[in-house]
Amino acid sequence: MKKQGIETYLYSAVGVLAMLLLLIAVNALGSRAKTRIDLTSERAYTLSPGTKAILAKLDTPVQIRFYATRNENAMPPFLKIYAQRVEDLLGEIRQASKGLVEIQIFDPQPDSDAEDSAKLDGVTPQAARDGERLYLGLSVSQLDQKQAIAFLDPRRERLLEYDLLRAVSRVMTSEKPVLGLMSPFPLAGTRLPPMAAQMGQRNEPPWVLYSELQRDFTVKTVELTTDKIPDDVKVLLVIHPRGITDAAQYAIDQFVLRGGKLVAFLDPAAVLDRQAAQAGGMNGQQSRSTLEKLLKAWGLAFDTSRVVADTNYVSTTRAGRTPTVLTLTDAAANKDDVLTSDADSFIMAFAGAFTGTPAEGLKQTVLIKSSKNANLVDTFSAQMSGEEVMKDFHPTGIEYALAVRLTGKFKTAFPEGKPGAAAPKPVDPTKPEEKKPDAPPADGSLKESAGEGVVILVGDADMVQDQLSVQEAGGLGGQRIVMPVNGNLGFAQSAIEQLAGDSNLITVRSRASRERPFTVVKELQATAEANFRTKIRELESGLTEAQTKLSELQRSKDSGQRFILSPEQQAEITRFRKKEGEVKQQLKQERKKLRVEIDSLETRMKWLNIGLMPVMVAALGMSLAVLRRRRQAAV
Repeated sequence: MKKQGIETYLYSAVGVLAMLLLLIAVNALGSRAKTRIDLTSERAYTLSPGTKAILAKLDTPVQIRFYATRNENAMPPFLKIYAQRVEDLLGEIRQASKGLVEIQIFDPQPDSDAEDSAKLDGVTPQAARDGERLYLGLSVSQLDQKQAIAFLDPRRERLLEYDLLRAVSRVMTSEKPVLGLMSPFPLAGTRLPPMAAQMGQRNEPPWVLYSELQRDFTVKTVELTTDKIPDDVKVLLVIHPRGITDAAQYAIDQFVLRGGKLVAFLDPAAVLDRQAAQAGGMNGQQSRSTLEKLLKAWGLAFDTSRVVADTNYVSTTRAGRTPTVLTLTDAAANKDDVLTSDADSFIMAFAGAFTGTPAEGLKQTVLIKSSKNANLVDTFSAQMSGEEVMKDFHPTGIEYALAVRLTGKFKTAFPEGKPGAAAPKPVDPTKPEEKKPDAPPADGSLKESAGEGVVILVGDADMVQDQLSVQEAGGLGGQRIVMPVNGNLGFAQSAIEQLAGDSNLITVRSRASRERPFTVVKELQATAEANFRTKIRELESGLTEAQTKLSELQRSKDSGQRFILSPEQQAEITRFRKKEGEVKQQLKQERKKLRVEIDSLETRMKWLNIGLMPVMVAALGMSLAVLRRRRQAAV
């Protein structure tokens, strides 16, 4: 009996020890394999295919030095949590790179070697509580190339993977590609003379798009009056080329024919063109831009007198609901194209449509389109209130192309050569005509591209301006923090990067902005507004009918009754006013029903999103409790 007791204690001790060793081994293995469970529908916290593709190209180690203050007094709790998430992501990147990405983590305490290293790497401190210095940034380096992210703001968490991989991609290349920029807009910002600053005028900062492009490209300004695109320009970005000369269109034509890539944002009504507005251009004649000669040669048309209105993508602005300011969802994006496959939202203001059939040898891919509940309205009417636009709106059932890509062999839009060049010598009719092979014009103009060319065309230039693409907030230390509010800038940058070289960053950036609009609510609003338009037309028809009747009665009056209403006229007016009141009451009831349906739908969605998960957990817990009790009762 005593021996059995000793064996029991011995086996228990061995079992406890074995369990302890097993737990230690599991923890050791778990600490090495950093894995997060991503429950988001868009897999926002899982490494994207673009990230893995970039890391697969590594053949030389990359060092990432992560600087995060660990002092509890200096580091606020929310930044401490965010720093841990950054560290987790770095661990996943190291694991995906198969060890070629080396991660070093530092705690830059005041006057320490780590703080000196942070300053040398370009990581700047932020002012924390009690005047202490707070560090939360990183540096990426490979050989003699280095990129720094001075401060990791939590509000850019959805851009964190993109920021990291862009830095890795930049240190992998020694030179930045050259990007040509052609636009009348001050994308680089404005610096006023001291006298103007004293009068209250302010300098304008660079556009966010311009600042982002400078990080990846050598940006070179090209004038709208140029006659040649510099040879070192690989991609040309054209934004709202109003007033472009034929010489500049010829320069773009030759640039495309010799293998250059073009991204052009055109606009039938650039509502954010302040320069044109200050010059009086918005009074009557809109600020318009196109590449008419080039588009014609490519087989396309871009009508600058009409803009797209779409009842499925109505935006709510200060002027109310406006169908010509389009809040586009992922349904508007081409999911079969890498450029827009992960895009989820765009905002376009008074956008134009590309129509026509591409010229022989060219292939068109529609990247962004309207819904079938769309139509084209003239630019003057588009400036009116949304109700005015909707009043006579009739959908055409056509999905209008708002952004397209042309690929193939391009032919020149200037077969006669450079505009303004010397005319060819006249032919002597007395001499017999000699057949000669086609030769290039005397000025050396190209007639056709030797290889496959690429051109991306977008029907709105306002979409890349800060007002429609980003939200700005003051960061720690007063630095400028901007966050994309839609996919506008991501689309523009992705288009340029796709043409400039490595397109893997497209799939990383496209997840930076994820809006989940209430598409069912929008469809409900569109249906109700369609009913409103029908009733409004009925009201206007009744008004016209009554006015016509009154005119007929007026003409049939005696000359002595010019200013006296007859009983028939009074009865007609009474009948019309009664009908008008009834229709207005019906409209009021329809609007009330619309608000009730929308509020009810939003309430149901909130309950489902907020309350469904706790209810499911509680139900699961109760089910397990009941099952356990039944098992105990059976024993």
